[in-house]
Amino acid sequence: MSLTATIPQGLDRKEAEIYAQLDLGRIPRHVALIMDGNGRWAKKRHLPRVAGHRAGVAAVRSTVETAARIGVPALTLYAFSAENWKRRPRTETGFLMELLRRYLKQELPRLKENNIRLEYIGRKQELPQEVQERMGWARDATAENTGMVLTLALNYGARTELVDAFNDIVRAAAGNGGIAHLKIDEELVGRHLYTRNLPDPDLVIRTSGEMRLSNFLLWQLAYAEIYVTETLWPDFRGRHLLEAISEYQKRERRYGGLLEPEANNN
Repeated sequence: MSLTATIPQGLDRKEAEIYAQLDLGRIPRHVALIMDGNGRWAKKRHLPRVAGHRAGVAAVRSTVETAARIGVPALTLYAFSAENWKRRPRTETGFLMELLRRYLKQELPRLKENNIRLEYIGRKQELPQEVQERMGWARDATAENTGMVLTLALNYGARTELVDAFNDIVRAAAGNGGIAHLKIDEELVGRHLYTRNLPDPDLVIRTSGEMRLSNFLLWQLAYAEIYVTETLWPDFRGRHLLEAISEYQKRERRYGGLLEPEANNN
């Protein structure tokens, strides 16, 4: 089969070159992405921070479309953390909320074209009402799509997710005979997480070179492969995603065990 026949439509030449080297049987089922570096990108250019956020939209578009084209089943983007409300100026958080509203409206045709279904995780009920309405509108408009699930983590924190999960578990038990016989195990916790309808991420990517998870999917990333790039988020594109997947495929995933059992020395 020719190279052009095997490369998904829409990939540029560099993306196609990387894609051609991938093992299509080992595409991650779920990629999580910590989008970091907007402020530093703007500072390097002597621009206000909001310019970095605005520039980051192009990175989202390229990454989302490339992921969908190569058959990644699920992509989760850390778009707005619960801590952002406390640690960012109100003018900046207000700009981010308006940017989100515009993004959802402007990108909806592209999401439909790429058969992408949109979902959200986080304490959505604490977001401004007009933002919640736009989020619901965009989700409903993509609900029948059958391709990649794009999840935006908004007003999200992994610790608050676990708190919400445990509270849900206790409430459910209290309404079903009491908590005296409640048995909490990993499966039960998983059923009450925001991500209960998604597989755990195989790969988490962080841009800007920072070596931390920043309270993102702490439970779900227990055995994920971590890939860190120095690229600032506004400069990130589909080819960078493919490079991360290529690196992921070079690793041996052990899940705390050994690939081959050690010889019995007894």
